[in-house]
Amino acid sequence: MIAALGMYDLPPMRAAQDALWSLIRDGARARGLPAPEGLTRGDAAYWPAWQSPDLLLSQTCGLPFRARLHAHITLIGTPDYGVAGCPPGYYRSVLIARATDPRSTEADFASARLAINEPLSQSGWAAVYQHFHALGLTIAPAIQTGAHRASALAVARGEADFAAIDAVTWALLDRHTDITAGLRVFGHTAPTPGLPLITAQSAQADALFDCVTAAINALSTDQRHTLCLQGLVRIPARAYLALPIPPAPAQFGGTP
Repeated sequence: MIAALGMYDLPPMRAAQDALWSLIRDGARARGLPAPEGLTRGDAAYWPAWQSPDLLLSQTCGLPFRARLHAHITLIGTPDYGVAGCPPGYYRSVLIARATDPRSTEADFASARLAINEPLSQSGWAAVYQHFHALGLTIAPAIQTGAHRASALAVARGEADFAAIDAVTWALLDRHTDITAGLRVFGHTAPTPGLPLITAQSAQADALFDCVTAAINALSTDQRHTLCLQGLVRIPARAYLALPIPPAPAQFGGTP
C-alpha cells in the first residue's frame, strides 16, 4: 500500500509529518487496514501515487481531482489549516510581488510576467486565472516553475513579476524559510475547497477519516503548529467538481 503527504512537506516539517503518519498508520492497522510503515516521498508521491490502485492515503490538489482523478478515487476529507478569510477546509491564493515593485493592484499587474507552478494547479493557475478573468483583466503566464516555492523565488529574483501562491504554502514558507523576505502580498483570490485527502480504497474512506481525525487530535501543540494543521472536515466532491477547469496556460503564450 502507498501513503504520501507530499503537498505540504518542507524539510523542516518532515519530523511532524512523520509523526502524523505514524499515528494514522497505527490507527489504520488497529482497524485491520494494511498501512505502509512510512510515507512515500519525491516524485512518486504525486501522480504515481494518486493513480495507483494501491493508494491508501494521499493529498492532492483540487484541480487534478476534478480534471483527472475524481472517477477513480474517493475523497476521505479535507484538512483544515485555519486560513484567514476562508471557511474551515477552504483556502485561497495570495498574489505576491517584490516588496520594491511599485505596482499595487491587480490592474497594475495585468499582462505582467506571471510565474505559475504548473498548469494543473488550483492555487497557482486556476485561481489566479479566474480572479483576473472576473475582473476583466488579461493575464500573461511567462514562466512555469514546477513548485510554489520556485515561483516565489522566481519573483524574488526578477524572473517574473508576480505569482499566485497557495495561502497555506505561503504561511509555511514564511514560518520555516526566509523566501518570503523581500516579497509582499498585494491581493487574494476567492476561497475554494482545500487540498483533499484521497484513497483508492473506497470502502475504507470513512475509517480513514476517523484515523486521520484521531491522529490530528493526538499531535502535540508544537506539531500542529509546525504543520499549520487544525483538523479534518468533510467537503463534498460536488463542491470541487463545481469549479471550472481553466484553459491551458500555453493558450496565452510564453510558458513551456
